[in-house]
Amino acid sequence: MTKQSHAHIRAATPRDAGMLAKLIDIAGEGIPNWMWTRMAADRQTPLDVGEERARRETGGFSWRNALVADRGGEVAAMMLGYPLGEPSAADRAEVAGLPEPVRPFVELEHLSAGTFYVNALAALPGRRGLGLGTALMRAAEDKAAATGIDRMSIQVFEQNTHAVKLYDRLGYRVVETRPVLSHPCQPYYDGRILLMLKDI
Repeated sequence: MTKQSHAHIRAATPRDAGMLAKLIDIAGEGIPNWMWTRMAADRQTPLDVGEERARRETGGFSWRNALVADRGGEVAAMMLGYPLGEPSAADRAEVAGLPEPVRPFVELEHLSAGTFYVNALAALPGRRGLGLGTALMRAAEDKAAATGIDRMSIQVFEQNTHAVKLYDRLGYRVVETRPVLSHPCQPYYDGRILLMLKDI
């Protein structure tokens, strides 16, 4: 367990699923909530769907792929990341049928094959500027190196200048972009999505 800025970085557990759902929605700038709304059954809230998905044992958005930063005994931030393999022909063919706002992210994800892909990084409001993002990204890099992966990848809206500056400071560089395709939940209605890579 790593200590940074009075926070402990640890592997997530199923008990963290509710907070993971909340944090991945923050990281995704409303896109997860928008997608979960489309998936919700009767009486389910979007966050209920997200929590259910975070409790899964498998899949990209599973508690098994998350690290959390505990501060004051509570989860304050999280990183969701995992190794990305080469997409299959079927994976590539499915892109055209995805909801339009999601397509550019998946296209960039396919370009990240062979990396440790940081799918999401987020801190709760009021817990930002404490070094939690830096600590989680360092822990993600350690996790990647331990599995023999020597490159990291992450996506970010170019208008999210605080995040772009963080990744730039940590040595990530823009290698590809895609245009933002808007939807009702999103604060960024234009501009581009950046794919940033780093050798470790």
